[in-house]
Amino acid sequence: MTFPLAVCAEMLWPERPMDWRLRRLTEMGFQCGIWSWTGHDLAALERSGATFSSMTGYLRGRLSDEAGAEELLATARQAIEVGKRLNVARLNLHGTGLGEGGKPVTPCEVATGTMWLRARNTLARIADLAEAEGVTFMLENLNLPVDHPGVPFARIEDTLALVSSIDHPGLRLNLDLYHVQIGEGNLIEWCRRCQPWIGEVQVADVPGRMEPGTGEINYLNVARGLSVMGYGGPVCLEAYASGAPEAALEAFGATFTLPATAPGPALASA
Repeated sequence: MTFPLAVCAEMLWPERPMDWRLRRLTEMGFQCGIWSWTGHDLAALERSGATFSSMTGYLRGRLSDEAGAEELLATARQAIEVGKRLNVARLNLHGTGLGEGGKPVTPCEVATGTMWLRARNTLARIADLAEAEGVTFMLENLNLPVDHPGVPFARIEDTLALVSSIDHPGLRLNLDLYHVQIGEGNLIEWCRRCQPWIGEVQVADVPGRMEPGTGEINYLNVARGLSVMGYGGPVCLEAYASGAPEAALEAFGATFTLPATAPGPALASA
């Protein structure tokens, strides 16, 4: 089987303009992901002819306090307008806004019970907004030890708890396996636990955040595991290239294109 494959255009060919990257990825048969739209020429993105798998679904805000929630909802509405213009499939969220180098705008080391309740309430409002507007939002897990220290509700256990408790088709998980490997490990089991709520799976190898085959993750077994459990949604490469981007993309595509009869690992039941 072949999963719908997407690639984050922000991380490849940094010397090239974004519209060139989008056209090149489209020529190679990939859907495209972008981060915040604010740094891009929207008309140029439209003209690229790209199919957009995902983009950031807000500009500012936080899940866990009233002022942050209002700001998140307000800027999510802006993202919806842009997403509809570009026909973006999914809009991405985090526990708080991310600043320079992926660091949290409002760091939080410990989320209190009150913050958890507020975060769930905020995401329920996001789900209602998604239903009203006919769009899909995703909550992405992040890793705390390396890339995103201080982001609240970042662990996969946290994002799964929030999204599954709301259980609304307008709110899904962006299951980023690069972050899971650094933070928790046990990737195939986390895929199985998250599977009913996954909107997209993102991948990069560890260490280095480069394409599959450059690090410690056996992504071929992960692909087989996803196939066995019945996941047929998009898989997005959000990674840097270890060498030529075309070679990195070839490795990614080969890893997540399985023969129809490919055997999968046995998946233990819960």
